[in-house]
Amino acid sequence: MPGEKRIYRFDPEGEGGLTPMTLDPADFHDMPAAQNVHVYYQDDELGMSAGVWDTTPMQEAFGPYPGDEFIIVLDGHFDMMDSADGSGRNVACKKGQGVIFRNGIPISWKQHDYLKKFYITYMDPRAETPLGLAAEGGVIALDPDITLTDADMMDTDTSVQRDRIMFTNDHGNFTVGMWDTQTMHTTPEPFPWHEFAQVLEGEVFLTGADGVEHRFGPGEVFFIPAGTITAWRVPQYLRKFYAALDPSIRPGG
Repeated sequence: MPGEKRIYRFDPEGEGGLTPMTLDPADFHDMPAAQNVHVYYQDDELGMSAGVWDTTPMQEAFGPYPGDEFIIVLDGHFDMMDSADGSGRNVACKKGQGVIFRNGIPISWKQHDYLKKFYITYMDPRAETPLGLAAEGGVIALDPDITLTDADMMDTDTSVQRDRIMFTNDHGNFTVGMWDTQTMHTTPEPFPWHEFAQVLEGEVFLTGADGVEHRFGPGEVFFIPAGTITAWRVPQYLRKFYAALDPSIRPGG
């Protein structure tokens, strides 16, 4: 169920396959032959969704990007262009990268070939789409080989942990970054935010309220809804990309 409080393991084929999407020609400069999606988790009141999506070649209509988003590119490559005709600048994104998009930036997604991605999107229905933004700096392609340093050290009284924030949205409730830890073991407790994460190095074992332990290793992606009872066990080391959405912070209070 898309709103169930449990630990989700993302699979490129979804759970039982992807579902064809109904497409609106007004959304495209060049229509794709098909787009498909599987939603793992969705909260309509909050305006967030997390899942897997694919598309054939296409180009979206030029306009404001619909929400803050973080993706993991599973297959294919694309350009995010800051002009409708491609005469301006673009950010090239490819398989293996994590990519951040800022809500409301004026861009067009040009898809050269087949593409599949894991994603988390957030567009709060309480908030107006920001106007007058520049495209520059609104798309950030992340290198999975980024190395954290002592400058990223966190002030913790448990294991050695480092955190580097690469993006915070305009509301201050959606954050993307890289985090690592040495050996760590936590007790079961409600998770404080929605988290979408990809393991880059090492491994983590997550245990839910049912007592089942889930192992995630390099390249694997998981999602933990806010409020899910979760215990973490890191035997040696873990480095991950993450996108965290705090549902307690909403536009308008």
